[in-house]
Amino acid sequence: MKARRAARADTKERFLDAAERLLIQVGYAPITTRMLAEEAGANHGLVHYYFGSMEELFLKVLERFTERLVERQRAMYAAPTPFIEKWRQAMRYLDEDQPYQKVWWELQAMAWNHPEYQARVLQVHRAWRDAMRSAVLEAFSRYRLSTGPFSVEDWITLIVSMNTGLIHQRLSGTRDGHEALLAAIERWLSALEVEALEKEEVTGQG
Repeated sequence: MKARRAARADTKERFLDAAERLLIQVGYAPITTRMLAEEAGANHGLVHYYFGSMEELFLKVLERFTERLVERQRAMYAAPTPFIEKWRQAMRYLDEDQPYQKVWWELQAMAWNHPEYQARVLQVHRAWRDAMRSAVLEAFSRYRLSTGPFSVEDWITLIVSMNTGLIHQRLSGTRDGHEALLAAIERWLSALEVEALEKEEVTGQG
């Protein structure tokens, strides 16, 4: 019985791994159960037996992929470094994570016409918002952003929306204006960080 459970778990992981590769390579639309089974090296009849539908399998791929990256993101945001360093690392991840981004956009498109899947996609969206909340709270306090018109949740929405736009455009083959925008944000954050350090020095001397 134990060996059977282990074999079942191994086969399910192989299907998830295979689906992840295919979603990155060709997108969700062309993937059939036979294509997936061939990629996984397993019987195609087991796809529906284990997952119920291809869509459920794809959503589990997205959730598993998201969990891995969100854990990495939370560790990065929790590091004892200034917010500006976390921002720079997050922007590097924006380039490094293109395989995940393709899966994320593919399955958002799948959910657009299937309301029953939208709640699952929404949970992924909220996981990313939640992952950055502590870092934005830190920046909100350190850079005295509370004096401006935006709340913490507003800033999270702005960052998520900007990143989403950058990702969508990059997946579509354009980076027009991206470098200039990110450079301007870098200059702004650098100035805020200098001000924060100067205030710390004054406080320390006092």
